[in-house]
Amino acid sequence: ATAVSDDINQSVFFGSALNNFGVRELLDYFVEYAPAPRARETDIELIQPSDAQFSGFIFKIHANIDPKHRDRIAFLRICSGSFKRNQRILNVRSDKLIKASNPTAFMAQEKEIIDVAYPGDIIGLHDTGNLKIGDTLTEGKKMTYKGIPSFSPEIFRVCINLDPLKSKQLAKGLEQLTEEGVAQLFTRAIDGQKLVGTVGALQFDVIQYRLDNEYRASCRFDHLNFVRACWIECSDNAVLQEFIRTRKSQIATDNEGRMVYLAETNWSLD
Repeated sequence: ATAVSDDINQSVFFGSALNNFGVRELLDYFVEYAPAPRARETDIELIQPSDAQFSGFIFKIHANIDPKHRDRIAFLRICSGSFKRNQRILNVRSDKLIKASNPTAFMAQEKEIIDVAYPGDIIGLHDTGNLKIGDTLTEGKKMTYKGIPSFSPEIFRVCINLDPLKSKQLAKGLEQLTEEGVAQLFTRAIDGQKLVGTVGALQFDVIQYRLDNEYRASCRFDHLNFVRACWIECSDNAVLQEFIRTRKSQIATDNEGRMVYLAETNWSLD
């Protein structure tokens, strides 16, 4: 049984996906009552779905969606205008034009190449590492969509390589899997060790399993006594260097090369 509510009423559907009973009724209900695409906020203005120019943002990245081909898919939500296959669009963050020659629509395990998509649609773009979560893609205005969720990790572990012959595979796997957004990768300044930060402990099991099965790299994660990551900004270089000097073991850089302070306790953070 599935309960569905909207602003008008509530409905309960009885059915079985296994026996394909009641599925069509549930889907038809969603088509009729699901909200239409809404306006979204950017750093310059509110963008309406009816705007003529295409725009959208990357909200998810998945590495090895097809392990046989090692492909990397960036999922794009279209917010305005229409997206057309082979059109050139601007990645605002990198200020570079990209061409999407094989945009893909997904339905469960099936996928197909599409020629056009509209506001509210979600499509997959094949990517070689140029796109990141939160990137805004447009065909005109230089703007950035706001409200893309991000997080500060609260659980940290150091990655220990169990097979020195697979160091390259491990490094590549850690980089690609943490780009998916569920974990963050840090490099500790004092020794160059790779640290992984997450919000939930289960993610370490997932990453370890995927590293082994998708990259053939074995590792283990040892506990660290950090409780929070804070990105550092300072206009006074002398003050910054003194801060780094007195806290060498707690300084790291993220995947973007930005400096991060890893707090060992909430007291030290305060």
